[in-house]
Amino acid sequence: MEKVPEGFAPLFRSSPFLHTIGPLYGKGEGANLIVGLRVEEKHTNARGLVHGGVLATLADIALGYCLAFSTTPPQSLVTTNLTLDFAGSAQIGDWLEVKVDIQKSGSRLAFANAYIFVGDQRIVRASAVFLVAGQRHAGK
Repeated sequence: MEKVPEGFAPLFRSSPFLHTIGPLYGKGEGANLIVGLRVEEKHTNARGLVHGGVLATLADIALGYCLAFSTTPPQSLVTTNLTLDFAGSAQIGDWLEVKVDIQKSGSRLAFANAYIFVGDQRIVRASAVFLVAGQRHAGK
């Protein structure tokens, strides 16, 4: 398996589910966080391409983390809508990067878009709405 690109480190936060699809990596912080993943066999469908569910999960994680950690203290968010448009795919060994564009983060709802890249090619466009459930402490 190829190396992780320079500047990326294991994602600062995880869960049992993220351990299953990971390892996930991050570069930057807050609204500027970029989430990365090296595609492994476990991420693929029967055709050998990255599964759409993996791409949806990556988008959801990147969108939620960027929005949540763009404030101090971080917000607690719940995904209420996630829409994806698949414009390409990836295969084993490809490095995926998710970049987020926050549109608005209000007191009740937060809106953002994300793009998943393989190199300089966008393969997914995602749009999400999150319910702002409250404030969290940074260490939780």
